[in-house]
Amino acid sequence: MCTNVCKSVLKDYPEDINFLCLISRANIALRLFNEAQKYLNQATKLSPQSSMARETYGDLLLARNKPHEAIREYQFALEINPEREQIKKKINYAKKVELDLKKNDTKKNNNASTQIDFTDEINAVTTHMEEGRLDNAEDILRDILKKHPNHVEAARLLAGVAMEHDRYRDAEIFLLRAVKNAPDYSRAWADLIKSQREQNKYDKALESADKLLSLDPNIADSHMLKASVQGMAGYHEAAIDSYKKALEISPSKAGAMCIMAHHLKTVGKQDEAIQAYRQAIQTKTDHTEAYWSLANLKTFNFTDEEVTEMERLLIDADLRDLGKTHLYNALGLEYESRKNYTKAFENMSACNTVRRKLESYDPVEFETTTDKVIDFFSSDTIKKNISEEKSVTPIFVVGLPRSGSTLIEQILASHSLVEGTHELGELTMAMRAVRDKAKIKNGFPKALTEFKKEHWNLLGQEYLQLTEKYRTDKLYFIDKNPNNFSFIGQIKLAIPNARIINAKRHPLDSCYGSFKQLFASGQPFSYDLVELGEYYMEYQRIMDHWHKVLPGFILDVSYEEVVAGLDEQVTRILEFCGLPFEESCLRFYETERAVKTASSEQVRKPIYSSSVNLWRNYEDKLADLIEILEPLLKKLPKKDRPKSL
Repeated sequence: MCTNVCKSVLKDYPEDINFLCLISRANIALRLFNEAQKYLNQATKLSPQSSMARETYGDLLLARNKPHEAIREYQFALEINPEREQIKKKINYAKKVELDLKKNDTKKNNNASTQIDFTDEINAVTTHMEEGRLDNAEDILRDILKKHPNHVEAARLLAGVAMEHDRYRDAEIFLLRAVKNAPDYSRAWADLIKSQREQNKYDKALESADKLLSLDPNIADSHMLKASVQGMAGYHEAAIDSYKKALEISPSKAGAMCIMAHHLKTVGKQDEAIQAYRQAIQTKTDHTEAYWSLANLKTFNFTDEEVTEMERLLIDADLRDLGKTHLYNALGLEYESRKNYTKAFENMSACNTVRRKLESYDPVEFETTTDKVIDFFSSDTIKKNISEEKSVTPIFVVGLPRSGSTLIEQILASHSLVEGTHELGELTMAMRAVRDKAKIKNGFPKALTEFKKEHWNLLGQEYLQLTEKYRTDKLYFIDKNPNNFSFIGQIKLAIPNARIINAKRHPLDSCYGSFKQLFASGQPFSYDLVELGEYYMEYQRIMDHWHKVLPGFILDVSYEEVVAGLDEQVTRILEFCGLPFEESCLRFYETERAVKTASSEQVRKPIYSSSVNLWRNYEDKLADLIEILEPLLKKLPKKDRPKSL
């Protein structure tokens, strides 16, 4: 809930006028007038000349059915900030409410009435939602809307329940109703932006963000919300500008500095990113994400003082689990760069012990799913169901994380005929869309048995349509989602002209590379060495199957071979994709493009070999992993095996 977030922030920044006004508005919307009054008293005491505080005070008075007093506050706010047209609109609205009250004391403006009714019910809903009883909250809200279809707050809160269940389309419908009935209700607009953003409706979300900012351009959080949409849409420079605007309004927002730095890193402005990360730490000394983000650059080294401070925070600070994982991982990467592999492993293990408790992963379920996929995609099934070739050729780069896939992506994206994108999630979205259109109720992988030839063709069309927003008019584009290795059969049937490149690396380097990487989300198998080993074996099992039933459809590319012979491997990759050789692919590090992954800074440098056989520094600590991978490791040349084998 917004009030809880604001309260948390106000503990650290009790004199932040923006958040005092924001929490006041939230309480006004919930009819918690005494709470709103408390925070507004504090805001006006801190800054009597704050236009935002005076305007919010007017909102409170109007909600309390005191339009005459509200007009006085609005006029005061307008004197302070005469450029704000929205205050003039509020004055006119308050005058209308005042006139209506004089004509008939029982009549209320529609917007006002939607907020006044059902106070007890709304308070009960708030309690239910805060305590996790979403079904109870939903029942009350639906009952309110049956009696009063235009109740703005009920519609907004019901949208919140829908979003908790990932029903973002339902949420959008309720929120569109809310902003139609209360076009100046900024909180409803903010929620609408989030619902549209989560559906990848970036154009709609940006339109809503502009509307929110038109209501009050002096709220830092509104600029940050717009920036979040711009970032997800791939407009990184625009996102940076929006974060800068937020920081002009509220210079102490460490979170805005840190996320802005992510975008600076993505577009290759490393020095500016480092400066922003460090500024976030200076602003908020326990901003652990900034420490982790600096370490995650992979080309950065902390000072001794920064290392000491991180270790102090782990001992002294009251950190949440996420903060602990940030610092343990940052220290692990730093100690590895200093070749102190014992301390590096201790910190990485400590990080992953904490993180694994936060993840939901069932290795047995993954193995069972792999069995079903292998059983379904026989050579005969593929021959009978393959669809027509498509006009665009996607190049899927798959494999385990940290196996050289970003390097392959950067090489290909340096070609004039290839569109570089990033790790796309549109393939699974397309599969869900086709399943829904075909009225198939079963989920993956059982749903595969109900797909007909026309469904596979539709899957290809849906995928290409969903990825249009990332592409120009180039005939090739890259999808570098490593987890797509499980879906190679679907890709072949849906887009037979696609190319699949399997990024491979020494099994121990591949697994330990994943183990030491703290992923922002996903990859839940990577935080335990035993589970990692088992996952790798399943990956290898299904890749062996694809090579058997789809001969020639997949190109295995070894990271070690790329490092040892770049020219030869680049030529091999381009020939497989049907692309003419271009010298720019050898100078991939000169290509200017947004790179979102953890390897973003590494692929902006010429090829290097320091990551090859990194596992040998940890060999004495990887006994469990080596035991699981033994069947694969024994197939390697003797020089590439662990000493125990």
